[in-house]
Amino acid sequence: MRSSFEKFGLIGSGVLIGVLISLNFSALADKVAEPQLPIDDLRVFAEVFGKVKSDYVEPVEDKKLINEALTGMLAGLDPHSTYMDSDAYKDLQAGTQGEFGGLGIEVAMEDGLVKVVTPIEDSPAYKAGLKTGDLIMKLDDTQVRGLSLNDAVKKMRGKPDTKILLTVLRKGEAKPLTFSLTRAIIKTQSVKNKYIEPGFGYVRITQFQEHTGEDLAKALKTLHDQNKGPFKGLVLDLRNNPGGLLDSAVGVSAAFLPKDDLVVYTEGRVADSKMRLSATPFDYARRGKGDYLKDVPADYKKTPMVVLINAGSASASEIVAGALQDHKRATILGIQSFGKGSVQTILPMNNGSAIKLTTARYFTPNGRSIQAKGIVPDILVDDGFDQSNNLHEADLAKHLSNPKDADANKPAETKDADKEATAKDKLNEKKFAEQQGPIEPASKDDMQFVQAMNVLKGLPVQKTPDAKPAETKPADNKK
Repeated sequence: MRSSFEKFGLIGSGVLIGVLISLNFSALADKVAEPQLPIDDLRVFAEVFGKVKSDYVEPVEDKKLINEALTGMLAGLDPHSTYMDSDAYKDLQAGTQGEFGGLGIEVAMEDGLVKVVTPIEDSPAYKAGLKTGDLIMKLDDTQVRGLSLNDAVKKMRGKPDTKILLTVLRKGEAKPLTFSLTRAIIKTQSVKNKYIEPGFGYVRITQFQEHTGEDLAKALKTLHDQNKGPFKGLVLDLRNNPGGLLDSAVGVSAAFLPKDDLVVYTEGRVADSKMRLSATPFDYARRGKGDYLKDVPADYKKTPMVVLINAGSASASEIVAGALQDHKRATILGIQSFGKGSVQTILPMNNGSAIKLTTARYFTPNGRSIQAKGIVPDILVDDGFDQSNNLHEADLAKHLSNPKDADANKPAETKDADKEATAKDKLNEKKFAEQQGPIEPASKDDMQFVQAMNVLKGLPVQKTPDAKPAETKPADNKK
C-alpha cells in the first residue's frame, strides 16, 4: 500500500511541476524578459507536497495544502501581503463598500497572536473596550496560536447577534482579560461632521471607503450652510483611521488643496506601480464617478485647518496628513502616526480568490517616505493616556524598511539593540492614567480636539495633561 501512496505522490509531484512549468511558459509568452521560475526549487516543493499527501498521519485535501502554501508564501513577505480565498475576498469587497459582518477590529498578526491595530468606531469591539495593542490569544475555546490571520478573522466573523468570547492579553494587566462580544453588521459611516460654534467646524473620517469623497463633499456643504458662510477654522480628525482606498485619500486631500497640487506619488518595480496622483478629478473621481468636489465651496481651499492624528492613523490617512503638511495647508496635531507607507494591490485570481500584494511604497509631495516612521505632528499633544501600548508599523515583524532611513542598512543585531533601548526609554517615561472607556470625539473631554481649537483661535496649547500651556499663534494654513 505504501508503494501506491508513493506512486500517487510522484504522480502528484509531476502534475504540479508540469502545471508550474506550463504557467512559466505562459508568462514568458507575455513577458519574455521575466526570469524563469526556479525549476529545482519547485521540484523540492512538489516533492514535499507529495510526501505530505502520502505520509502525513491523516489524509489532507489538495486544496488545503495549496491554500496553506499560498498563504505562507504571501505572509512571509511582509505584514500586509496576504492570500484570500473566495470568502475572504468577498469580505474585503464588502468592507470597502462600508458594510460587513463581524466585530469591527483592524488586526495584524504578531508572534502567532492577533494584535489589535485599532477598533473601528461604534463597532462591538469599540464599545466593549478593546484597545490598540491588545493581543487576542483565544477565540471562544480556540487558541489563536497556530491559526493563520485569515482563519482567525473567519472565526471572528459570523452571523449578526451571535456571541463570541475573546481572551485578551493587555500590557500592564497581570491576568488575561475576557470580552463577550455580540457580532453585528458593521455599517461604518466613514464621514461625520459637527458644527462646533460660529466660525468653526469639525469633520471626522473613520475610514477611506468607496464613497468617502462624496460623503465628505456633502459634509462640507452642510457645515457651510450651517455657518452661513466661510469658516475661521476647521478640524479634520483622522485619529484611529486605519486607511482604505487610495483614490478616496486623494479626493479628501483635493478638497483642501489647490487644483493640480501633488498629493502622493508611488514607486515600485512594475510600470503600473509608478504613479503621481494630484488634486484633479482624473486622479480621485475614478470608477466612473463624476467630480464630486465641484460644488464644494471654494473657501475650504483657504480655511485654516488643524489635522488630528495618532498611532491608529495609518496608510491613506497618513497620505492626507502628509500632503496637507508638505503643502503647509494644515497644522498637524497629536502623536506620531502608525507608519504604513506601502501600497497593496488586490489581484483577483481565476478561481475567485485573490492576493493582496505589496507593490509599491508611497511618498509625500516633498519626497518623504513614512514607511516604518509615520507622520510626525507639527504640534505634539498627548491624549492623556499611557502611550506605551501604541502599535506602529516598525513594531511588526517583517515590515518593509524605509528607503530613506539611515537605519535601513543597519545589521539586525544593531536594530534589535536600538529597539531594546527605545523600549527601556518608554518604560522610564511618565505614564498617564488608563483610559476607562472611549472618549466622545470633539467633546470637552477630548484633549487633542480642545488643543486643536486653541491653535485655530490663537490660544495657548497644553501638550500634556499637566504641562504649562504654550503660547501659539492662530493657524494660518493658507498656501
